[in-house]
Amino acid sequence: MSKPLNRLKVVLAEQQKTNKWLAEELGKDVTTVSKWCTNKSQPGLETLIEISNALNVEVSELLRTKSEI
Repeated sequence: MSKPLNRLKVVLAEQQKTNKWLAEELGKDVTTVSKWCTNKSQPGLETLIEISNALNVEVSELLRTKSEI
């Protein structure tokens, strides 16, 4: 079983924000954001930057470190 590559779901929960909120902020489909949160797909680097700006966190907070994988 592979480990999640991003922490998006965790960060959204910590900020009490929803997938729908993030999708609206980024102009993305809710299904796309859901796939990111469940690690079925990963956002590109530019999108990660947009996500970090929307959530007001560093990009590094959205990613797993090597020791966490």
